[in-house]
Amino acid sequence: MDFGVSTLALHPAPLNITLEYLEGLGINYCEIINEYPLDRIQEDLISSYSLKFIVHAPISDVNIASPNKRIRRSSIMEIKSSLDLAAHLDSDKLILHPGSVPFLARAYKDKIIGYNLQSLKELKKYADDLGVTLCLENMPRMEGYLYNNLKELQKLVEELEIMATLDIGHAHTMGYTTKDIRIELVGHIHLSDNDGLKDSHNALGTGSINFPELFKNLRGYNGILTIEVKSKKELIESLTFLKKLNLL
Repeated sequence: MDFGVSTLALHPAPLNITLEYLEGLGINYCEIINEYPLDRIQEDLISSYSLKFIVHAPISDVNIASPNKRIRRSSIMEIKSSLDLAAHLDSDKLILHPGSVPFLARAYKDKIIGYNLQSLKELKKYADDLGVTLCLENMPRMEGYLYNNLKELQKLVEELEIMATLDIGHAHTMGYTTKDIRIELVGHIHLSDNDGLKDSHNALGTGSINFPELFKNLRGYNGILTIEVKSKKELIESLTFLKKLNLL
């Protein structure tokens, strides 16, 4: 079990500034959110750092379950581009979000779920050809999001033979813990804290998540845990918290 940091923590700093800072902290992994301004990654820049990389597919303006075929196709192509980047950076996993239900498409949720499944099947085939594993993330309590129910996510990843990204903060807003998903199905973990109501991506130890109990339940998990907070200050607070738990 090792820790990484999402580029979200230093957004919108240029990638070289982010990587220099993380390397200076002794961090081993950086999770790159592969959308503007990090939609184009320079190979010579990446190769000059000792960090290992995880790729998170675009979040903004992407919906693999969209009832609009052109938006759905465009979203799939964007995620395929991230899969290419993951393979290029020797990242064996790609983190991605499921689709969502647009406001006016709520009456057609079953069809939206079907589009989501079709898109994921296509993406899995592409990922398999590259030797990259899809890690589908559970969503927070928010209108329109698919798969904020951990049980439904577990069923889907089992059906598709992919892995889950367990976002601890997202799960907490839904009242779920690590006990609500089979840990052997989890390929990646996101860490942040909140009050159980809003997905605020706060520093670890500043909300109502029981992290000592959480890490106890994660024994046997051998993947990466990415700290996904929204500022440099919260990153330092999170690292300090993990040191107090003797995890760093």
